[in-house]
Amino acid sequence: MEGSLLEPTLYTVKGIAILDNDGNRILAKYYDKNVFPTAKEQRTFEKNLFNKTHRANAEIIMLDGLTCVYRSNVDLFFYVMGSSHENELILVSVLNCLYDSVSQILRKNVEKRAVLESLDIVMLAMDEICDGGIIIDADSSSVVSRVALRNDDIPIGEQTVAQVFQSAKEQLKWSLLK
Repeated sequence: MEGSLLEPTLYTVKGIAILDNDGNRILAKYYDKNVFPTAKEQRTFEKNLFNKTHRANAEIIMLDGLTCVYRSNVDLFFYVMGSSHENELILVSVLNCLYDSVSQILRKNVEKRAVLESLDIVMLAMDEICDGGIIIDADSSSVVSRVALRNDDIPIGEQTVAQVFQSAKEQLKWSLLK
């Protein structure tokens, strides 16, 4: 099978990780359970990946049969992993979308403390970019616009009944406090 062409697949991303400057996990999602089935194996891979990349000037590395593209900023390292035969440009576009989305969400304050304070929105952005290893969106502005929606901004026709009641409750509370 090595000599034959592999069937194209939508499952291009094997994992996405954000590590701090000590190599500890801030956020990570692995989409292929065959690659790293346990959390212990994932952490071992992350430590090995960090040790190989934290001093390097490159943007790409082949490690444990995976193509890993990465980017660092202040005290964070962003990684996107794909299979060894995956197109690096596609992985880099996912990486750039993740980094740019996080940068826009955190108002260009991309550092560990800010990511931890907004971890829920960063996780949502990661889910908007990639779902189960399939790239959903690689445009950071559309990702940010979807994760930054507040209940006030959603048209009333698209809100759930609970959201409408919550919004009405908030408006009533503020009108009584005035």
